[in-house]
Amino acid sequence: MTGTSMIALDSAEIVFGGPRHLELAQVGAKGQAWPVPFDLAPLLALRGRTVAMLVSGDPFWFGAGGTVAAHLAPDEWHTFPVAGTFSLVAGRLGWRLEEGICLGLHAVPYARLRPVLARGVRVICTLRDTAAVTGLHSWLRDNGFAATRMTVCEALGGPRERIRQGATGDDVIAPVAVALDGADLPHGAGLPRASGLPNDLFAHDGQITKRPVRALTLSALAPRPGMMLWDIGGGSGSVSVEWCLAGGRACAVEAKPARVANIRANADAFGLAHRMQVFEGRAPETLRNLPAPDAVFVGGGGDAGLYAALWPLLPASCRLVANGVTLETEAQLATCHARYGGHLLRADLAEATALGGFRGWTAARPVVQWSVVK
Repeated sequence: MTGTSMIALDSAEIVFGGPRHLELAQVGAKGQAWPVPFDLAPLLALRGRTVAMLVSGDPFWFGAGGTVAAHLAPDEWHTFPVAGTFSLVAGRLGWRLEEGICLGLHAVPYARLRPVLARGVRVICTLRDTAAVTGLHSWLRDNGFAATRMTVCEALGGPRERIRQGATGDDVIAPVAVALDGADLPHGAGLPRASGLPNDLFAHDGQITKRPVRALTLSALAPRPGMMLWDIGGGSGSVSVEWCLAGGRACAVEAKPARVANIRANADAFGLAHRMQVFEGRAPETLRNLPAPDAVFVGGGGDAGLYAALWPLLPASCRLVANGVTLETEAQLATCHARYGGHLLRADLAEATALGGFRGWTAARPVVQWSVVK
């Protein structure tokens, strides 16, 4: 701690913290351990009094600072950050922190790594405990990242500090972080960053926006970080997944329970459950309580009733993209194009397949796509 933070700690009437922090700070009787499960209510109930909160390192870098500050006025709190776990790991290993990725995996699934791990990528992760080191090692092995170099960093910045290579057994000292280096991963490891992931990466029952059409669809939707997508008739959720991989958030609406299960499975497998919400139901009824969209995708083309109800729900500048393959939906999208404007596209795709001892083109059903900005 710095001199200023020590003065603040000494002047506090009550000090909140984990048992380990309270012991290290030697605050005596004024120390109060956080409730389990964690709850800010005891701290917030003391507003107006001089209260200290002990957290690790930099409280606004994957720490509790932002959570607490959201409940307080700017003049009700002060922070005294020091080098946090990520800075300590980078300093020990000689890594450029700005060129790597930092993740807090102490309370979220290991699958959060799936969108970011690839050859040459470096990731620093905080973990919960000893078992998490073993669990992460198993996840890497089972998901095609077995060649990742793992460095386990234990109790950094203190007298028990230890740094070891590889999965280290059951004697890991908390707090623990792991540095992952993808230098030895094969070139094909990780997810491509362009739109149009292979179909077989998704759980689906055949109801999926196929890879080439999905690439066209994502291009028309134009995802950006933080933007909200309504995915109507989600099917497998493949469009929502790729939207979220681009940094957005999505609400997928699907009427069939088995497909809802597939969407949730895909969100979990891609480490995107925190960005994707899944709603079982039909549009437009299910749409009215969703957060306002920045873009909307209608996967099954829709009918006149859907568009009549949907259009008034869209905020200004919202982008709408709809795909259809039947004559009826093609006619409906042509009607919408005439009424609301935008862009109408027909895509005819064919794939080379075996034809006896030769090869020939097998055509897919033409896809009509209507896109418009309100």
